[in-house]
Amino acid sequence: MTVPASTYRLQIRPGFTLDAAADIADYLRDLGIDWVYVSPLLTAATGSDHGYDVVDHATVDPARGGAAALERLSSAVHDRGLGLLIDIVPNHMGVAEADQNAWWWDLLEHGRESRYADAFDVDWGFGDGKVRLPVLGGAVEDAVAAGELRIEAGELRYFEHRFPLAPGSTDDGADVLTVHRRQHYELMDWRRADADLNYRRFFAVSSLAAIRVEVPWVFEESHAEIVRWVREGIADGLRVDHPDGLADPGGYLDDLARATGGTQVWVEKILEGSERLPAYWATAGTTGYDALADLDRVLVDPGGRPALDELDTELRGRAQPINWGTLIHGTKRTIADGILRSEVLRLERELPNRIEGAADALAELLACFPLYRSYLPDGVEHLNTAATLARKHRPELVPVIDQLVPVLRNPAQPAARRFQQTSGMVMAKGVEDTAFYRYSRLSSLTEVGADPAEFSINVAEFHRRQMVRQASYPASLTTLSTHDTKRGEDTRARISVLAELPALWEATLGELRERYPLDDGTLENLLWESIIGAWPASRERLHDYAEKAAREAGTSTSWNAPDEEFEARMHALVDAVFDDEEIAITVSRFVAVTQDAGWSNSLTAKLLQLTAPGVPDVYQGSELWETSLVDPDNRRPVDFDIRQLYLAAIDAGAHPPVDESGAAKLLVTARALRLRRDHPELFTRYAPLGAIGEAARHVISFDRGGAIAIGTRLPVGLVERGGWGETQLLLPGHPMVDVISDRRHNGGPTRLDDLLAQYPVALLAPVAE
Repeated sequence: MTVPASTYRLQIRPGFTLDAAADIADYLRDLGIDWVYVSPLLTAATGSDHGYDVVDHATVDPARGGAAALERLSSAVHDRGLGLLIDIVPNHMGVAEADQNAWWWDLLEHGRESRYADAFDVDWGFGDGKVRLPVLGGAVEDAVAAGELRIEAGELRYFEHRFPLAPGSTDDGADVLTVHRRQHYELMDWRRADADLNYRRFFAVSSLAAIRVEVPWVFEESHAEIVRWVREGIADGLRVDHPDGLADPGGYLDDLARATGGTQVWVEKILEGSERLPAYWATAGTTGYDALADLDRVLVDPGGRPALDELDTELRGRAQPINWGTLIHGTKRTIADGILRSEVLRLERELPNRIEGAADALAELLACFPLYRSYLPDGVEHLNTAATLARKHRPELVPVIDQLVPVLRNPAQPAARRFQQTSGMVMAKGVEDTAFYRYSRLSSLTEVGADPAEFSINVAEFHRRQMVRQASYPASLTTLSTHDTKRGEDTRARISVLAELPALWEATLGELRERYPLDDGTLENLLWESIIGAWPASRERLHDYAEKAAREAGTSTSWNAPDEEFEARMHALVDAVFDDEEIAITVSRFVAVTQDAGWSNSLTAKLLQLTAPGVPDVYQGSELWETSLVDPDNRRPVDFDIRQLYLAAIDAGAHPPVDESGAAKLLVTARALRLRRDHPELFTRYAPLGAIGEAARHVISFDRGGAIAIGTRLPVGLVERGGWGETQLLLPGHPMVDVISDRRHNGGPTRLDDLLAQYPVALLAPVAE
């Protein structure tokens, strides 16, 4: 089975269709890409810009081009010797508009008698035989009285929302309230979803209803079109979204392998710390967040930690630094008691026996669970770890916890299965979508799949982790940016420079806060770090980011209860970057100081990602500077015309400077991708290369079996010490050429100021005889 040399992720949407993707197939081939990797393609809710809200599994989304356009894209990439990888969504369907989803509509119309009652994960008993739909702005009686809920054209309607009527429910001309009571669903205040919902969602998104692919016919019908793509050679591999939401991820992957004849599959799985993928899963590996964390941290200066810890402590008004574990225990518990309480209560209802205080204890176990989930019978030790910690936090719950653990460790128990599905939800919402916005010590470290408590790693540890990857999952994807990252790779690369300049950052932040205080120190730090990292950015982008970050943090405002006065001051802060001369000067001055070092970090991170073990995944447009912020900012349209012009100039012999254009990054990207695709024999192993001399800590280098990657780390410190001096890299004793700069080297001990004379990175290959 062919393993791609690299992938290139494209966000297919109404504004960039499958035919638009086909139009850039020549560019992607010329860039050096091996496989094209596209976002979900099945028909999604109207207006969906991401495709994860599938409403029809049987069709390719017409808004994205439809089935014929998919075949044209497949032909375009295959004709150029490329492969096609397609993202699929097995966990849930979009139900925001019931009339767009035939399965959901039938469920609402016929209730338990619907053929699709088994397809969705509904607790009918808790809803008195009805599906509870949190769509109203208040009580149903108020909606009727205001004329908002009405019967029209044989349907029940609430503003633009449409719902089916059960057969015969209006035959006697009953009033709206009576008709509503006769349905197989109950329309309720959206605020009740947190505790009273009775269908499983994707996290806390009520418009995404989970489906039960563990039911054979549900798997078969929801995957028929996907299987056709593979069987007919349209697709060469699949990327599985959110497998942790499934009842049995390993079993699902086995089903998928059987259905597709064993096609290549990658899973969007977040690994915590030293966690490894279950070896029995039928997968080539993850989508690469674990690699992202390592690539970021080897470029962070550990010397900046004490000062940034002290600054963070001061911003919080504390006497001691906050502990990351303590922080996320609190945020996870808040999620379990808040927006996911309905899941905790359902878990309680699935226990075989009633246990007094079970909901409280279950929420505590979820808050203490150290990973996204376990895969029973594998992973019982993680439940034991959570139980030990829960007993410590809540000694009064020890008797209850002791009763729950035997149930939750038994794979045959429905409650054990649901606990596994729920722990990932609590982790994602409590950590990624809450704690990451409350922990701003160095925000480049608060990234999906990463542990912010790990501030940096040294070169030796980086090498060790790469050797593990080479030995275990060499076909796992590696990435630096995705449609889910909180910040683009180059935004993070500049923010990481703060670890080399903590005193300057503290002084700069003090100036900014003094002029525009929000009285929320950690959020202010987060906003200013993000502005600096993404600069230059438009006013609109920064306003959107600030609002999302503040509401996700939930410390001074929130989604459910926005604080208008606070948000007005926050938006004034953003406007000040553009309208207040002193603030603009302060921001520009700090960007000027960090810009070159940030670019150096960016180029090094990119080269390492493209040449290290694993299959490098390039996110759309990130061959130039990728300074996006959280979604939807990271899904903005990409200007492929300018990228093609830059690539043509490079192929004509240009060696662009490292500047605002980002063309130097495209040079590095293209040369690394092409070497890896065209000369796989140079990428067969992983061996660290040593440097000798006073600046040795500033270089990171490895030999992949003939191709040698060399990158600069901690560039501010390198400049401060006067450059490389006499520091040498110990190269093999034969002539080599740097495919980035086209400079030749004789091999053997070679001065780094010669190897890195033009760029902060080099990629050496043997000179052809």
